[in-house]
Amino acid sequence: MSKLLKRTVLLIGLFTASLCLIVACNSQQASVSNQSSSAQSLNQTKPLVVGVPLWPGFGAQYVAHELKLFQEEGLEVQEVFFPVQSDSNTALLTERVDLVLTGVPDLITMASREPSLRLIMLCDYSNGSDGILGRNITQPEDLRGKTVARENLLIEILLLRRYLEQGGLTEDDINILTMPAADAATAFASKRVDVAVTWEPFLTRAAEEGDGEIIFTTEDTNIIPDGFVTRDAMIQNRRPELLAYLRSIDKAVALIESRDQKAVDVIAKRLGVTPEEALPQMDGVRYLGIQGNKDIVFNAEHPMNIFDSLQFAAQTAQDINLTPTLVDVNTLSDDSLLNEL
Repeated sequence: MSKLLKRTVLLIGLFTASLCLIVACNSQQASVSNQSSSAQSLNQTKPLVVGVPLWPGFGAQYVAHELKLFQEEGLEVQEVFFPVQSDSNTALLTERVDLVLTGVPDLITMASREPSLRLIMLCDYSNGSDGILGRNITQPEDLRGKTVARENLLIEILLLRRYLEQGGLTEDDINILTMPAADAATAFASKRVDVAVTWEPFLTRAAEEGDGEIIFTTEDTNIIPDGFVTRDAMIQNRRPELLAYLRSIDKAVALIESRDQKAVDVIAKRLGVTPEEALPQMDGVRYLGIQGNKDIVFNAEHPMNIFDSLQFAAQTAQDINLTPTLVDVNTLSDDSLLNEL
């Protein structure tokens, strides 16, 4: 073989090797790109602003934020904390937040002011972490003439109504002292009232400090669902961000359900309790991820579906004149995002 031919063969070999290396590198880069495609497809120009009150059922939001699960989806989330849940609802109505975590029955009254509000997914059903505190109360009839501290939220009105109905009573048979859930617990703990409606992390502690007991809870009910509520315009205009948000929440729910220690520690820190104290509070809610929402929440055939719960809330709201007419609950939810996941 001539020197020229040998040189040509050598150059062809080098070129072929280089080409293979380039193809391999490009293939690896494409793989990395595909893994982060959700982040690149967002084109997010401003953070997703989320209103977050204090409640064990909102643990997925706490975990996703603290463990940077939102960042894994390429999503920037700005949390705005609200000590009083009614304030976070107002923030959504006045467009100071893009999305809010709230007791879903409150959507009934919120929608009467802003019909474009939509529930896009549940984060939990209260399963014992909402309750009524009582001292020297052995039956619902004992509430007659009592002063009951509660917040003027539909979720608390519903819970109290269910208990009163068992004794043939209504709110006309008691005296209502309106105050935030945390303050109601404090009033009970300091023995300024004998009955209070509140939720964790205040419920258990107030029962102990106030020498009382928890006389009624949401255990094994769908009276109080909690979920993610936004405006229809957000669903239309910032859909990729909301999809990324729900994927992150789903990852957090998986960590919570496995009782991952990091997740438990995050929730405990947010609730202001020890991890040991946080666990029973977490047990008092039924966390729901994407599949749970598809199988249970938005499945009209399931006994724990959201539609029956909302219908009870809507009827109650009309009965006590919180809404002028019966709200059509079929207009309050949008599961189109879930259907894409």
